[in-house]
Amino acid sequence: MPTPKRPRAIVIGGSLGGLFSAICLRAAGWDVAIFERSPQELDSRGGGLVLQPAVIDAFDFAGVDPGADFGVPSHDRVFVDRNGAERRAYMPQTQIAWNGLYLRMRRAVDSAMLHAGETFRSFEQDGSRVIARFASGRTEEGDLLIGADGPLSAVRARLLPGARPTYAGYAAWRGVLPETALLAVSDQLLRDSFVFQDGRAHQFLSYRIPGEDGSVRPGERRQNWVWYRRIAQGPDLDALLQDRTGQRHNYSLPPGAMRDTEIRHLQTAALDVLAPALAALVTATPDPFLQLIHDYEAPRMVFGRVVLLGDAAFVARPHTGAGAGKVAGNAVALARALQGRAADDTDDARGIDAALAAWEQEQLPADRRLVQWGIALGQRIMGTVQPA
Repeated sequence: MPTPKRPRAIVIGGSLGGLFSAICLRAAGWDVAIFERSPQELDSRGGGLVLQPAVIDAFDFAGVDPGADFGVPSHDRVFVDRNGAERRAYMPQTQIAWNGLYLRMRRAVDSAMLHAGETFRSFEQDGSRVIARFASGRTEEGDLLIGADGPLSAVRARLLPGARPTYAGYAAWRGVLPETALLAVSDQLLRDSFVFQDGRAHQFLSYRIPGEDGSVRPGERRQNWVWYRRIAQGPDLDALLQDRTGQRHNYSLPPGAMRDTEIRHLQTAALDVLAPALAALVTATPDPFLQLIHDYEAPRMVFGRVVLLGDAAFVARPHTGAGAGKVAGNAVALARALQGRAADDTDDARGIDAALAAWEQEQLPADRRLVQWGIALGQRIMGTVQPA
């Protein structure tokens, strides 16, 4: 009896969503090819993340060992006010770095699986087959096309023209600096803790993450901070999004792009409203970066043999702490649903379609609830109202 043909997935996007999809589907018996438009490895734009159970579940399913030095533990949540008064609560968790998570998955992916510098253009479906076309002229055929290309998904643009995330009326200013750069007053507060300061229409939080090289040894780690602040659409936002070269960005500014004028405004605001130990973090960070906060819910995740997952399907506010966990959960659930299917078996072909439908039925309501929860958290923290 001939060996059943392994089904093939074409994954668009080589960031966390695409890599989670690839390692999980590979473990489920699929051949996988990843296509990423950037010609080089992605940078550590995300700073820090709280380690979620879904990330560990995906690693376990894929047979990937993240290593014992994956994250930095914190023991307490500490709430401070403008004057530095503290309130502590024991709430242990582990923080990781975006670049550490990304690089672990890159190492877990065979180099032959990942095709960099390939920009997705379009697709067509023919029964149980899907053909993807790229700007280079390349075409790829498979049994499944996965749009895991983030909140500005090119795959989603083909499926749902005009569907884009909605700006929530505020942004996250972020920074990462070596723990050795912390002043003593800051280190005393921040060591082994996840620290918050809530204020009128703003929230600041900070926690320790592995070093740029992944080290979790004391003295070699980094301090990550995030400051949520209102900024309405208009001239002030336009000025903030203009980088040092004069280019206007739409959704974020990477490290090193923020103009000195905007950095000075940020530092002045920090000294005005933040506790001294937290303001010192902001003033000690030479290259803060920026992420505008958005919401998005796709009406569907499955379109024949094309699926959307992660931020291509749902954009939840970072207050939920579920960004990497959400896409990891989508990917491992998809792999479990598709495990053991063969591409050249009629019953299995029908089974793939049924599995995709069942996966969507499970994921849609869960991800919608997550987005709505993020909106509720944001409105409570920031005092904002979701735009009509």
